[in-house]
This record gives sequence, structure tokens and C-alpha cells, in this order.
Amino acid sequence: MAAARQSAGESFLGRMAKSSRERVREARKREPEGALLARALATPPPPPLRLREFCMIAELKYRSPAAGMLAAQDFDGEAQVRSYGAGGASAVSVLTEPDEFRGSLDDLRQAAGPLMAYRIPAMRKDFLTDPYQVLEARAAGAGGVLVIVTMLDDAEVADLLACAAQCGLFVLLEGFDEADLERIGGIGAPPDGAASLLCGVNCRDLRDLAVNRDRFRLLAPYLPPHLPAVAESGIEGAEDIAAVASIGYRAALVGSALMQAADASRALAAMTAAGTQAVRSRPCL
Repeated sequence: MAAARQSAGESFLGRMAKSSRERVREARKREPEGALLARALATPPPPPLRLREFCMIAELKYRSPAAGMLAAQDFDGEAQVRSYGAGGASAVSVLTEPDEFRGSLDDLRQAAGPLMAYRIPAMRKDFLTDPYQVLEARAAGAGGVLVIVTMLDDAEVADLLACAAQCGLFVLLEGFDEADLERIGGIGAPPDGAASLLCGVNCRDLRDLAVNRDRFRLLAPYLPPHLPAVAESGIEGAEDIAAVASIGYRAALVGSALMQAADASRALAAMTAAGTQAVRSRPCL
């Protein structure tokens, strides 16, 4: 069980999980789950996730624990989201964790609105521990959620997936090692009602939060063949995108590089083109 694994790095996820559960307790005091469910299901349907030869999930995040602040005080989040839409993102990941990432559900709401014009779904990226948070995402306009299997046991993952299916959300299942990918692969096909399941590989070392892009290559043989694979963390440009696409990844999630790009739309389009070309050039096995 993931919850039983011990390592120095998991203390970060442990802190995040503890904080996440506390946020749920406080949120339930403000709005009972039944009321939230009704509000979530009454929210207009989000755009569906449309998979392509190679997909880019562009990320809106104001701070990273590893890199510090990524956005200036006068940063225009809505303009950044529109740049992602114009650049051809397949989805936009929005950080909603408030302490380490300075995110909020308001950021998700404000991103989901403009993305409707581009028919692109927003994805809630957070340290989700409870189906209540999936309902929060749906009520804020999200079309998908991130689920970090490393910090959850199988029952918790199943509960989050069931709620996502009820809400019609896609799920990016994130893992860090072979054991995580084996668990993700064992989930099988998407449950009835789920828009899509994706398998994410985060190349960040949980012990010190350092990026190790070799992990994409080392973990590629363990990717579940029935789920599109997403490379996460450490992607800096088109060359990195081509590298992961050439070894079997069909999408990448990029945050810091796009947040700091002079022209996020142009950078995103270049990454998408590099990934698509690498997929087309990859020999059939």
C-alpha cells in the first residue's frame, strides 16, 4: 500500500495530504456534500478532453516549491490561459493548493471560463484525498482532476475515480515509480461515465524534489499500454518533448517553462509540433 511506504521524500506528500484533508474538513463546515453535489451537477458541462497524436497539458501555477514564485505581482492569469488556448493546449492544469503553490479554486474558476471559448477543459491539480474535492472541481468548471496514487491507498483512488466518473471528468493518474505504474495499470479501462484516464509519470525525485529526466526513459517499459502516458515535470522545451514522445509518451504536462516563456502561445505550439513529429517518426513495434 502506498500509504505504508516510507521514505524521506514522502514527507512532502504526507504534509500535502494532511493539509488537503484539513481543507476538506473546513469546506464541509461551509457547504454539506449533498449541496455541493447538486451544485456541481448543475454546472454547465465542461469541454471534453480531445486526445491527439501528441497532447500538451499547459499549466497555470503561481509558485513552485522547487523554483519559488513563477509569476510577477502584475501577472495576468486570464491572459496566460488565453495564450494556452491559442497555442493549442489539449487541457490546462490549474494549481489549487494554497500553501506551497499559492493556488485556489478561484484560479480554477477564472481559467475554466475563458477556456470554454477554445473548447479546452481545465484540470484541477492538487493533492486530492476525498471525493468532496472532485465535486469542488466540477462545481468550479473543471473537466478533469489529478489523482496522485503515491499518496493514496487503493480504496481512496477508487473513490476518487468513481466520483470523477459520476461528474464526467477525465483523470490524470500520477505515479513516480514502477510500483505506482503497476497500480495504475491494474485499474484497467476507464469506469463507465469517465471521460478518459491518463497515466502520468512525474520525474521529480521525492527525496529532494530534484528533477531527473532519465526517469522518463527508465520507467517507459512499465507504462500501462492501455492508457495514454503523460510526462510530467522537468520539461523545458521542444527538445525535451521530442525525447519523451520518441519513447512512448503521448502527452506532456508543462508548467514552469511556459509560465516563464516570453510568448507562451508560441512556445506551446512548438512543443506540440515537436511531440507530434516525434510520434510520427517513431518506428512501429
